[in-house]
Amino acid sequence: MTTFAEKAIDYYNSLMAPAGLPPEIGVMNPYQKPAVQQIVSAFYQRFFNDTAARVFVLGINPGRFGAGVTGIAFTTPQNLRRYCGIDNALADTPELSSRFIYQVVEAFGGAKEFYNRFFLTSLFPLALTKSGKNYNFYDDRATTDALWPAITETVQTQTRFGYNRRVAVCLGRKNEGYLQRLNNQHNFFDSIVTLDHPRYILQYRSRDAATYLEKYIATLQDCLEKA
Repeated sequence: MTTFAEKAIDYYNSLMAPAGLPPEIGVMNPYQKPAVQQIVSAFYQRFFNDTAARVFVLGINPGRFGAGVTGIAFTTPQNLRRYCGIDNALADTPELSSRFIYQVVEAFGGAKEFYNRFFLTSLFPLALTKSGKNYNFYDDRATTDALWPAITETVQTQTRFGYNRRVAVCLGRKNEGYLQRLNNQHNFFDSIVTLDHPRYILQYRSRDAATYLEKYIATLQDCLEKA
């Protein structure tokens, strides 16, 4: 059987930027770079080299300092080295979401234990920018409409990697509306549980980060029981 890793590697390393976006919206596609292709192969072969189903944890679209650089969701170059054991020559980048996510990963016993059970991904797989800054696919209607077919294809294709359809985790309260809309159209998941986005937590609620971390762990554990 084809493994989760093989399917994921083939998918990511063949991604192309979509056409038809508003002219002011940029797309970062790191998967065309040989260094990132090597990282993607090493990451998935290390943590997903099996046919087991994972609980999907879906963000919005990557940030320009996380997967926009490494090709790995919510993962900076330094966190790839420190927590995943995957060496790389990429420059360290600041990314709040990655910082919080890897607190969650460590609380689950480390990258191997976490990725054995969860798949971190996004509704749209490539980083978006506007005026050199991060941009979300839902920040304007024209971008949302232009990307909706690609968003649908992203989730549909990734479910074929190996997923548990009983429950999915949505990161971001606004993101929830779009994932629910997608799920209503295609019935990917039986239920969706939503958590506050890691960037929101560290940017606006950093004093309560420990409480949010506890909420994440409890929610993810509950999802595993449901799955």
